[in-house]
Amino acid sequence: MTKLLMKGNEVIGEAAIQAGCYHFFGYPITPQSELVAYMAKRLPEEGGTFLQAESEVAAINMVYGAASAGVRAMTSSSSPGFSLKQEGISYLAGAELPAVIVNVARGGPGLGNIQPAQSDYFQATRGGGHGDYYTPVLAPFTLQETIELTAEAFRLADVYRTPVILLTDGLLGQMMEPVVFQQSSTPVQTESHNDWALQGTGGIRAPRSVTSLELNASGLEKRNLKLQEKYQLINQSEQQADVYFAEDADWFVTAYGSVARTALSAVKHARSEGVNVGLIRPVSLWPFPTETYRSLCEKTDQILVVEMSAGQMIDDVKLSVNSSVEVVFFGRMGGSVPDPEEIFDVIIENAKGAAKK
Repeated sequence: MTKLLMKGNEVIGEAAIQAGCYHFFGYPITPQSELVAYMAKRLPEEGGTFLQAESEVAAINMVYGAASAGVRAMTSSSSPGFSLKQEGISYLAGAELPAVIVNVARGGPGLGNIQPAQSDYFQATRGGGHGDYYTPVLAPFTLQETIELTAEAFRLADVYRTPVILLTDGLLGQMMEPVVFQQSSTPVQTESHNDWALQGTGGIRAPRSVTSLELNASGLEKRNLKLQEKYQLINQSEQQADVYFAEDADWFVTAYGSVARTALSAVKHARSEGVNVGLIRPVSLWPFPTETYRSLCEKTDQILVVEMSAGQMIDDVKLSVNSSVEVVFFGRMGGSVPDPEEIFDVIIENAKGAAKK
């Protein structure tokens, strides 16, 4: 198979098209603008629909309209623009519409800068808009995995009728790596024929409606209970994580996304120095892979959490281990990317501390 050297943002676009997404609505913002430009070029070639909206708010509501018609639809943005989409994402969740939203995160808060960051974790994993809802969140750490998780995002969206977030950052969006697109022998289903899609009555059935509006309190509670049952099913069925060097690890580092790349390099360096340390890499940030952490608690007394934030995923790690092990933190903020030597130094420092106990 032919390897292609591509930029991360463009990889997402091509992966979405190959997953059967021919409807994209977006607005340019650094560091994800190449994704919008790529879709503007490629979708007309595929007979699809590209529309640059007048704002992020308009883009997410266009996705709502396309998803209502039963087609695979996507939008993308970066942190400030992602914030503007939150109301629309809540509407998608309330109406149980499948869609994929890409966030190529950058430094904040506010306008911040255009450097990579992971400080959108809370917003992505807690349902950043109003109401009781969650969205599945997937976090790739290589561009090849980005292809796989883009396809997975559309699968989750269709299976559970829910918006799904692909959370990357400015580093993954701007870097280039060789990738391979697998040619599937299975035709991609690009339009829905489910009994909820708005595709015209043809004069042979009753009209349908798609809405998140429910003025009756009892009716809205029933709808919320139905959503919570769905979220419980997702939580039970869709946790994903990769674990490295678990067979002999005395304790673990954990990181996701681009930081997991540097953390893995640091872990390998530490192991070459005789430190038996492993790495836990969450692939799904929601549902968080709690079972993976719990299963490893018996063989460790410490987990080092590394993030490009002030510490957000650390809350989920602590909840997962339920105070059974010590959880320590190392983070960089504002678009500063930790390098492998920094993480290595923290690993060695914590290893020495553990040895003294």
